Amino acid sequence: MWCSALGCIVTLILSLLAAPLAADAQPPAKVPRIGVLSLPPPGPLLDEFRHELRELGWVEGQNIVIEERGAGGKHERLPDLAADLVQLQVDVILTITTPAALAAKNVTTTIPIVMAAVANPVELGLVASLAQPGGNVTGLTHFPGPEFYGKGLELLKEAVPELSRVAVLFDASGGMASLRLDLEAQQAVARVLEITLFPLDVRTLDEITRAFVTITRERAGGLFIFPTGILREHEKRIVDFAVTNGLPTMFEDAVSVQAGGLMSYYTNWSELRRRAASYVDRILKGAKPANLPVERPMRFELVINLKTAKALGLTIPPSLLFQADKVIQ
Repeated sequence: MWCSALGCIVTLILSLLAAPLAADAQPPAKVPRIGVLSLPPPGPLLDEFRHELRELGWVEGQNIVIEERGAGGKHERLPDLAADLVQLQVDVILTITTPAALAAKNVTTTIPIVMAAVANPVELGLVASLAQPGGNVTGLTHFPGPEFYGKGLELLKEAVPELSRVAVLFDASGGMASLRLDLEAQQAVARVLEITLFPLDVRTLDEITRAFVTITRERAGGLFIFPTGILREHEKRIVDFAVTNGLPTMFEDAVSVQAGGLMSYYTNWSELRRRAASYVDRILKGAKPANLPVERPMRFELVINLKTAKALGLTIPPSLLFQADKVIQ
């Protein structure tokens, strides 16, 4: 009887000693991985996203890992980079730019995809509808509607009342599906404003140089730039050409105005990337992309560079300055 009791005591001690060992042997909790797919290098574009993630409790290197893949402005690299993220079995893919979202959608129908900013997601087949995405893609659209591009043209005309000929630069190497809607809407507004548009599809540096020749030959009085692909990569070249030739410019990004463009009117890109973090947070906590409505921008910013206006010999009307969210002196 005594030996039996001793045996029980020994067994109990051994079991207590073994418990911590068993606990130590358990695999560590899986750290979620966020894949980032971007047409331009992600770099600073992710600053606001990372900041918002931290605010939501996700700290890189502690309870989250971020895998960045940037195509360096080369559309043809996106499919392979998207496939690489799928092979890594990331938990969610954040896409920056419309071509990146399309590339991710083409390689996976199971991994959740969050669009940081996409134009025409319904028309492009990325989601079934904004209210009910229905698949593995959700996030934000930066596009309030095709008519929006007419507003930018109206503002350019307000800044330069005598404006009658405008060259429109765009890079359609990522596809014309969404651009066609934008250009058609802009053309409709141009007719009302009595402005003749010259759409120029430029996809290489040589084509940018040839576009400059066309702009000069056609005596364009202003430039409207869709800053995607090659146009974003060589933005400074375009700005310098415009200032040298006395051409007022309208961009979609305040960064372009800081670089010397005259004006920009669009949504706040930084805000969209911050909002994208909330989508990633909800998905990592169990939400399904199919049930998360796609958000549209609610506020737009007009930025004007008075230094550039002076270089162009322009006097910006007080009514336009009053509308501006930011004026660069």
